[in-house]
Amino acid sequence: TSLMNLSPTAVDLIIDGLIISGVSSLFGSLNFLATIAAYGVLRSSFPLFTASILITAILLILTLPVLSAALLILLADLHFNTVYFNPAFAADPVLYQHFFWFFGHPEVYILIIPAFGIISEGISLFSQKIILAFDSMILALLCLSILGSGVWAHHIYTVGLEVDTRAYFTAVTIMISLPTGTKVFNWFCSYLGNSMQLSNITSIKWIILFLLTFTLGGSTGVILANSATDLALHDTYYVVAHFHFVLSLGAVIALFSSLILYQKVIFASDLSFYSSTVFHFFLSFIAVLMTFTPMHFLGFNVMPRRISDITDNFNS
Repeated sequence: TSLMNLSPTAVDLIIDGLIISGVSSLFGSLNFLATIAAYGVLRSSFPLFTASILITAILLILTLPVLSAALLILLADLHFNTVYFNPAFAADPVLYQHFFWFFGHPEVYILIIPAFGIISEGISLFSQKIILAFDSMILALLCLSILGSGVWAHHIYTVGLEVDTRAYFTAVTIMISLPTGTKVFNWFCSYLGNSMQLSNITSIKWIILFLLTFTLGGSTGVILANSATDLALHDTYYVVAHFHFVLSLGAVIALFSSLILYQKVIFASDLSFYSSTVFHFFLSFIAVLMTFTPMHFLGFNVMPRRISDITDNFNS
Protein backbone atom coordinates (compact mmCIF):
# COMPACT_ATOMS: atom_id res chain seq x y z
CA THR A 1 0.00 0.00 0.00
CA SER A 2 1.30 3.44 -0.90
CA LEU A 3 2.64 5.58 1.95
CA MET A 4 0.35 8.33 0.62
CA ASN A 5 -2.60 6.27 1.86
CA LEU A 6 -1.42 4.34 4.91
CA SER A 7 1.61 4.62 7.16
CA PRO A 8 3.72 1.50 7.89
CA THR A 9 2.32 1.46 11.42
CA ALA A 10 -1.23 1.47 10.08
CA VAL A 11 -0.44 -1.47 7.78
CA ASP A 12 1.03 -3.42 10.70
CA LEU A 13 -2.03 -2.74 12.84
CA ILE A 14 -4.38 -3.83 10.05
CA ILE A 15 -2.46 -7.10 9.63
CA ASP A 16 -2.40 -7.68 13.40
CA GLY A 17 -6.13 -6.98 13.62
CA LEU A 18 -6.88 -9.45 10.83
CA ILE A 19 -4.80 -12.15 12.52
CA ILE A 20 -6.56 -11.58 15.86
CA SER A 21 -10.00 -11.63 14.24
CA GLY A 22 -9.04 -14.84 12.45
CA VAL A 23 -8.04 -16.51 15.72
CA SER A 24 -11.30 -15.28 17.26
CA SER A 25 -13.37 -16.75 14.42
CA LEU A 26 -11.41 -20.00 14.64
CA PHE A 27 -12.21 -20.47 18.34
CA GLY A 28 -15.81 -19.43 17.74
CA SER A 29 -16.10 -22.12 15.06
CA LEU A 30 -14.66 -24.74 17.41
CA ASN A 31 -17.27 -23.65 19.96
CA PHE A 32 -20.07 -24.17 17.44
CA LEU A 33 -18.72 -27.60 16.49
CA ALA A 34 -18.44 -28.69 20.12
CA THR A 35 -21.95 -27.43 20.90
CA ILE A 36 -23.52 -29.23 17.94
CA ALA A 37 -21.59 -32.43 18.70
CA ALA A 38 -22.58 -32.30 22.38
CA TYR A 39 -26.27 -32.44 21.50
CA GLY A 40 -25.66 -35.42 19.23
CA VAL A 41 -28.17 -34.28 16.62
CA LEU A 42 -29.22 -37.19 14.42
CA ARG A 43 -29.53 -36.81 10.65
CA SER A 44 -33.27 -37.38 10.75
CA SER A 45 -33.73 -34.47 13.15
CA PHE A 46 -30.92 -32.29 11.83
CA PRO A 47 -32.32 -28.80 11.10
CA LEU A 48 -31.06 -27.17 7.91
CA PHE A 49 -30.05 -24.07 9.84
CA THR A 50 -27.93 -26.18 12.19
CA ALA A 51 -26.39 -27.95 9.19
CA SER A 52 -25.54 -24.60 7.63
CA ILE A 53 -23.83 -23.39 10.83
CA LEU A 54 -21.92 -26.69 11.08
CA ILE A 55 -20.61 -26.43 7.51
CA THR A 56 -19.78 -22.74 7.99
CA ALA A 57 -17.74 -23.57 11.09
CA ILE A 58 -15.83 -26.30 9.23
CA LEU A 59 -15.05 -23.92 6.36
CA LEU A 60 -13.69 -21.35 8.81
CA ILE A 61 -11.50 -23.93 10.54
CA LEU A 62 -10.06 -25.11 7.21
CA THR A 63 -9.42 -21.73 5.58
CA LEU A 64 -8.56 -19.25 8.35
CA PRO A 65 -5.15 -20.81 9.13
CA VAL A 66 -4.13 -20.23 5.50
CA LEU A 67 -4.99 -16.53 5.71
CA SER A 68 -3.27 -16.17 9.08
CA ALA A 69 -0.14 -17.87 7.71
CA ALA A 70 -0.12 -15.53 4.70
CA LEU A 71 -0.42 -12.49 6.98
CA LEU A 72 2.40 -13.73 9.22
CA ILE A 73 4.60 -14.24 6.15
CA LEU A 74 3.69 -10.72 5.03
CA LEU A 75 4.77 -9.35 8.42
CA ALA A 76 8.03 -11.28 8.07
CA ASP A 77 8.61 -9.70 4.65
CA LEU A 78 7.97 -6.25 6.09
CA HIS A 79 10.14 -6.53 9.21
CA PHE A 80 12.46 -9.55 9.12
CA ASN A 81 13.98 -9.30 5.63
CA THR A 82 12.32 -12.42 4.23
CA VAL A 83 11.43 -12.33 0.54
CA TYR A 84 8.43 -14.62 0.14
CA PHE A 85 6.43 -12.08 -1.88
CA ASN A 86 9.17 -9.75 -3.17
CA PRO A 87 9.64 -10.02 -6.97
CA ALA A 88 13.00 -8.23 -6.72
CA PHE A 89 14.38 -11.46 -5.25
CA ALA A 90 12.68 -13.85 -7.69
CA ALA A 91 9.72 -14.34 -5.35
CA ASP A 92 6.13 -14.16 -6.53
CA PRO A 93 3.54 -11.65 -5.25
CA VAL A 94 0.87 -13.77 -6.98
CA LEU A 95 1.54 -16.36 -4.26
CA TYR A 96 0.01 -13.91 -1.77
CA GLN A 97 -3.06 -13.62 -3.99
CA HIS A 98 -3.41 -17.40 -3.98
CA PHE A 99 -3.14 -17.47 -0.19
CA PHE A 100 -5.63 -14.64 0.19
CA TRP A 101 -8.24 -15.98 -2.22
CA PHE A 102 -7.92 -19.53 -0.86
CA PHE A 103 -9.55 -18.00 2.19
CA GLY A 104 -11.40 -15.22 0.37
CA HIS A 105 -13.64 -17.35 -1.81
CA PRO A 106 -14.76 -19.80 0.90
CA GLU A 107 -15.46 -16.65 2.93
CA VAL A 108 -18.23 -15.92 0.40
CA TYR A 109 -19.87 -19.22 1.37
CA ILE A 110 -19.15 -18.60 5.05
CA LEU A 111 -21.31 -15.48 4.69
CA ILE A 112 -24.11 -16.90 2.54
CA ILE A 113 -24.55 -20.47 3.86
CA PRO A 114 -26.08 -19.29 7.19
CA ALA A 115 -28.46 -17.21 5.07
CA PHE A 116 -29.42 -20.43 3.25
CA GLY A 117 -30.30 -21.93 6.62
CA ILE A 118 -32.45 -18.93 7.52
CA ILE A 119 -34.33 -19.11 4.20
CA SER A 120 -34.95 -22.84 4.72
CA GLU A 121 -36.24 -22.19 8.25
CA GLY A 122 -38.53 -19.40 7.06
CA ILE A 123 -40.11 -21.37 4.22
CA SER A 124 -40.55 -24.45 6.42
CA LEU A 125 -42.07 -22.50 9.32
CA PHE A 126 -44.55 -20.39 7.36
CA SER A 127 -45.65 -23.10 4.93
CA GLN A 128 -45.78 -25.74 7.71
CA LYS A 129 -43.87 -28.20 5.52
CA ILE A 130 -40.56 -30.00 5.60
CA ILE A 131 -38.31 -28.62 2.86
CA LEU A 132 -38.62 -30.74 -0.28
CA ALA A 133 -35.86 -33.35 -0.75
CA PHE A 134 -34.32 -32.70 2.65
CA ASP A 135 -31.35 -35.03 2.09
CA SER A 136 -30.50 -33.34 -1.20
CA MET A 137 -30.45 -29.96 0.56
CA ILE A 138 -27.83 -31.28 3.01
CA LEU A 139 -25.87 -32.82 0.13
CA ALA A 140 -26.06 -29.55 -1.81
CA LEU A 141 -24.57 -27.70 1.17
CA LEU A 142 -21.71 -30.21 1.31
CA CYS A 143 -21.10 -29.93 -2.45
CA LEU A 144 -21.15 -26.14 -2.24
CA SER A 145 -18.57 -26.12 0.53
CA ILE A 146 -16.28 -28.62 -1.21
CA LEU A 147 -16.48 -27.04 -4.67
CA GLY A 148 -16.34 -23.53 -3.22
CA SER A 149 -13.04 -24.32 -1.53
CA GLY A 150 -11.44 -25.32 -4.82
CA VAL A 151 -12.22 -22.42 -7.14
CA TRP A 152 -10.32 -19.52 -5.55
CA ALA A 153 -8.26 -18.69 -8.65
CA HIS A 154 -11.28 -17.50 -10.65
CA HIS A 155 -10.68 -14.20 -8.83
CA ILE A 156 -7.22 -13.89 -10.43
CA TYR A 157 -7.72 -15.03 -14.03
CA THR A 158 -5.85 -11.94 -15.25
CA VAL A 159 -2.53 -12.56 -13.46
CA GLY A 160 -1.22 -14.87 -16.18
CA LEU A 161 -2.45 -18.34 -15.22
CA GLU A 162 -1.74 -21.04 -17.79
CA VAL A 163 -4.53 -22.34 -20.01
CA ASP A 164 -4.98 -25.70 -18.26
CA THR A 165 -5.27 -24.00 -14.87
CA ARG A 166 -7.89 -21.57 -16.16
CA ALA A 167 -9.81 -24.43 -17.80
CA TYR A 168 -9.96 -26.30 -14.48
CA PHE A 169 -11.14 -23.30 -12.47
CA THR A 170 -13.69 -22.40 -15.16
CA ALA A 171 -15.19 -25.91 -15.17
CA VAL A 172 -15.36 -26.32 -11.40
CA THR A 173 -16.77 -22.81 -10.89
CA ILE A 174 -19.59 -23.49 -13.34
CA MET A 175 -20.28 -26.80 -11.54
CA ILE A 176 -21.19 -24.79 -8.43
CA SER A 177 -24.42 -23.81 -10.19
CA LEU A 178 -25.66 -27.43 -9.83
CA PRO A 179 -25.98 -27.65 -6.01
CA THR A 180 -27.06 -24.00 -5.94
CA GLY A 181 -29.80 -24.69 -8.48
CA THR A 182 -30.87 -27.72 -6.44
CA LYS A 183 -31.40 -25.54 -3.38
CA VAL A 184 -33.27 -22.81 -5.27
CA PHE A 185 -35.65 -25.26 -6.99
CA ASN A 186 -36.30 -27.10 -3.72
CA TRP A 187 -37.11 -23.80 -2.01
CA PHE A 188 -39.51 -22.82 -4.80
CA CYS A 189 -41.20 -26.23 -4.83
CA SER A 190 -41.54 -26.17 -1.04
CA TYR A 191 -43.22 -22.77 -1.25
CA LEU A 192 -45.56 -23.65 -4.13
CA GLY A 193 -49.01 -24.89 -3.22
CA ASN A 194 -49.46 -22.49 -0.33
CA SER A 195 -52.35 -20.08 -0.19
CA MET A 196 -51.90 -16.63 -1.66
CA GLN A 197 -52.54 -15.23 1.80
CA LEU A 198 -49.11 -16.52 2.82
CA SER A 199 -47.46 -14.06 0.42
CA ASN A 200 -48.89 -11.20 2.49
CA ILE A 201 -46.43 -12.04 5.29
CA THR A 202 -43.51 -9.63 5.08
CA SER A 203 -40.94 -12.27 5.98
CA ILE A 204 -42.11 -14.37 3.01
CA LYS A 205 -41.80 -11.30 0.79
CA TRP A 206 -38.13 -11.01 1.82
CA ILE A 207 -37.61 -14.71 1.12
CA ILE A 208 -39.07 -14.38 -2.39
CA LEU A 209 -36.86 -11.34 -3.00
CA PHE A 210 -33.87 -13.39 -1.84
CA LEU A 211 -34.70 -16.13 -4.34
CA LEU A 212 -35.05 -13.53 -7.11
CA THR A 213 -31.81 -11.66 -6.45
CA PHE A 214 -29.82 -14.81 -5.69
CA THR A 215 -30.96 -16.46 -8.93
CA LEU A 216 -30.11 -13.37 -10.99
CA GLY A 217 -26.74 -13.02 -9.28
CA GLY A 218 -25.95 -16.71 -9.77
CA SER A 219 -26.74 -16.43 -13.48
CA THR A 220 -24.26 -13.59 -13.92
CA GLY A 221 -21.72 -15.65 -11.96
CA VAL A 222 -21.83 -18.36 -14.63
CA ILE A 223 -20.80 -15.72 -17.17
CA LEU A 224 -17.94 -14.48 -14.99
CA ALA A 225 -16.80 -18.06 -14.33
CA ASN A 226 -15.69 -18.35 -17.96
CA SER A 227 -12.05 -17.26 -17.96
CA ALA A 228 -12.23 -15.94 -21.53
CA THR A 229 -15.23 -13.72 -20.72
CA ASP A 230 -13.73 -12.65 -17.41
CA LEU A 231 -10.67 -11.21 -19.15
CA ALA A 232 -12.98 -8.52 -20.54
CA LEU A 233 -15.28 -8.13 -17.53
CA HIS A 234 -12.65 -8.35 -14.77
CA ASP A 235 -12.64 -5.29 -12.49
CA THR A 236 -15.68 -3.79 -14.19
CA TYR A 237 -19.05 -2.89 -12.71
CA TYR A 238 -20.38 -6.24 -13.93
CA VAL A 239 -18.42 -7.88 -11.11
CA VAL A 240 -19.85 -5.36 -8.63
CA ALA A 241 -23.39 -6.14 -9.81
CA HIS A 242 -22.76 -9.88 -9.57
CA PHE A 243 -21.48 -10.05 -6.02
CA HIS A 244 -24.01 -7.54 -4.72
CA PHE A 245 -26.90 -9.53 -6.16
CA VAL A 246 -25.62 -12.93 -5.08
CA LEU A 247 -23.89 -12.21 -1.75
CA SER A 248 -24.37 -8.75 -0.30
CA LEU A 249 -28.09 -8.57 -0.99
CA GLY A 250 -28.53 -12.25 -0.20
CA ALA A 251 -27.06 -11.90 3.28
CA VAL A 252 -28.86 -8.62 4.02
CA ILE A 253 -32.24 -9.82 2.72
CA ALA A 254 -31.95 -13.04 4.74
CA LEU A 255 -31.12 -10.90 7.79
CA PHE A 256 -34.25 -8.78 7.35
CA SER A 257 -36.36 -11.89 6.86
CA SER A 258 -34.89 -13.50 9.98
CA LEU A 259 -35.52 -10.38 12.09
CA ILE A 260 -39.24 -10.63 11.38
CA LEU A 261 -39.24 -14.43 11.60
CA TYR A 262 -37.48 -14.73 14.95
CA GLN A 263 -39.25 -11.71 16.42
CA LYS A 264 -42.41 -13.77 16.09
CA VAL A 265 -40.83 -17.01 17.38
CA ILE A 266 -38.97 -15.52 20.37
CA PHE A 267 -41.11 -12.58 21.46
CA ALA A 268 -44.51 -13.71 20.08
CA SER A 269 -44.97 -10.36 18.41
CA ASP A 270 -45.65 -10.44 14.68
CA LEU A 271 -44.18 -7.55 12.69
CA SER A 272 -45.32 -8.96 9.35
CA PHE A 273 -48.42 -6.84 8.97
CA TYR A 274 -47.06 -3.55 10.27
CA SER A 275 -47.30 -0.93 7.53
CA SER A 276 -43.77 0.24 8.29
CA THR A 277 -42.25 -3.20 7.58
CA VAL A 278 -44.25 -3.51 4.35
CA PHE A 279 -43.10 -0.03 3.28
CA HIS A 280 -39.52 -0.94 4.16
CA PHE A 281 -39.72 -4.05 1.99
CA PHE A 282 -41.10 -2.32 -1.12
CA LEU A 283 -38.69 0.61 -0.76
CA SER A 284 -35.76 -1.80 -0.49
CA PHE A 285 -37.05 -3.89 -3.40
CA ILE A 286 -37.23 -0.88 -5.73
CA ALA A 287 -33.91 0.54 -4.53
CA VAL A 288 -32.10 -2.78 -4.98
CA LEU A 289 -33.21 -3.21 -8.58
CA MET A 290 -32.62 0.44 -9.50
CA THR A 291 -29.14 0.48 -7.96
CA PHE A 292 -27.58 -2.76 -9.15
CA THR A 293 -29.38 -3.73 -12.37
CA PRO A 294 -27.84 -0.86 -14.41
CA MET A 295 -24.38 -1.96 -13.24
CA HIS A 296 -24.65 -5.01 -15.50
CA PHE A 297 -24.94 -2.74 -18.54
CA LEU A 298 -22.09 -0.54 -17.30
CA GLY A 299 -19.98 -3.67 -16.94
CA PHE A 300 -20.74 -4.83 -20.47
CA ASN A 301 -19.54 -1.39 -21.58
CA VAL A 302 -16.29 -2.13 -19.69
CA MET A 303 -16.68 0.63 -17.11
CA PRO A 304 -13.91 -0.01 -14.55
CA ARG A 305 -14.72 -0.28 -10.86
CA ARG A 306 -12.84 1.60 -8.11
CA ILE A 307 -11.91 4.42 -10.50
CA SER A 308 -12.91 7.91 -9.40
CA ASP A 309 -11.97 9.70 -12.64
CA ILE A 310 -13.55 7.68 -15.42
CA THR A 311 -13.28 8.34 -19.15
CA ASP A 312 -15.61 10.77 -20.89
CA ASN A 313 -17.66 8.10 -22.66
CA PHE A 314 -19.10 7.03 -19.28
CA ASN A 315 -20.22 10.56 -18.39
CA SER A 316 -23.77 11.56 -19.22
